[in-house]
Amino acid sequence: MLIEYKKDWLNFEDQLTKLTSRGLIATEPHKAIETLKRIGYYRLSGYFYSLKQRCGACCFIDDPDNIKVRKGVKQVEKVVKNEVVDFFKPGARFQDAVHLYVFDKKLRLLVLDGLERIEVGLRVDLANTLGQRGAFSYLNPDCLARHFTQELDPKSHTTGFIDWQSNQARQVARSKEEFIVSYNKKYYQPVPIWIACELWDFGTLSKLFAGMLPDDQRLIASRYGLSDPKVMVSWIRSLNYLRNVGAHHSRLWNRNMTEQPKKPKMGDAPLFDQTWSNNAHMLARPFIGLCLIQFFLQTINPTSSWWQRLTDLLLNEFPDLTHLDIDLNAMGIIEGWKEWKW
Repeated sequence: MLIEYKKDWLNFEDQLTKLTSRGLIATEPHKAIETLKRIGYYRLSGYFYSLKQRCGACCFIDDPDNIKVRKGVKQVEKVVKNEVVDFFKPGARFQDAVHLYVFDKKLRLLVLDGLERIEVGLRVDLANTLGQRGAFSYLNPDCLARHFTQELDPKSHTTGFIDWQSNQARQVARSKEEFIVSYNKKYYQPVPIWIACELWDFGTLSKLFAGMLPDDQRLIASRYGLSDPKVMVSWIRSLNYLRNVGAHHSRLWNRNMTEQPKKPKMGDAPLFDQTWSNNAHMLARPFIGLCLIQFFLQTINPTSSWWQRLTDLLLNEFPDLTHLDIDLNAMGIIEGWKEWKW
């Protein structure tokens, strides 16, 4: 049930008073206020959240979202949650949240660095594969999968292909890159795949890959050692999710990942054969996505030091929050990761 928003605006001093009244320690209030002015209360709120107390296991049995129908009979499933309350854990400090924020910022920048290389590599893969079918094959339904070009989305009542075409056309039209300006002075639209793909964002690339013919997907996936193109589709979608989190400066380090990757077939990614589990916490946290970045970089840039830089960041720059029972496990860390030999 929706309710009217009635909370009042608070100045920076009042924001800090609100936090300290709930148990957050601010040993240097003036510095805390300056931090609120610089970063903002709500950008920090995701990091404050990790410092808050939980009320213990609560069992929800009347949530309509948890009603399941079995053999025509409605059954309410019990869901156990550890609900977060407004009060902070004993010993929680304002600076703890700031340290988490700084660590998360460094993590996001490192993730974006790795994803940039993957995005560039994926552009080359798509351009070369679809280019063999024709310069404008990305606009030809016969060169793409039926589910992409013919099946209607129940919400938009259009095909994914139509929505995708509109989006990619906007990205091409608004580009001010010199090469597209030069092209438009000499040729009619559209532009060939090997030019157009340089103007698309990661999400557009991801959706086109998901809409390609299975044989074309398989050809690209095999370059990375993956035999199942559906796995590659899910991995790229997961990486696009990471990219969106990083690009919008959102909290990443312990984020609940809504786009979760599929497990590869045995032997496709040997390192994952024994370490990849169906552990819900692991799959719902970003560490598995960081592993996927390294997996692709092994092919795209095998001499990259990205994994070593990630290791240094995790081991040396994650803040010491043991007094609050917070550690790297909140990222979905996989046991034994420090000994991995990629």
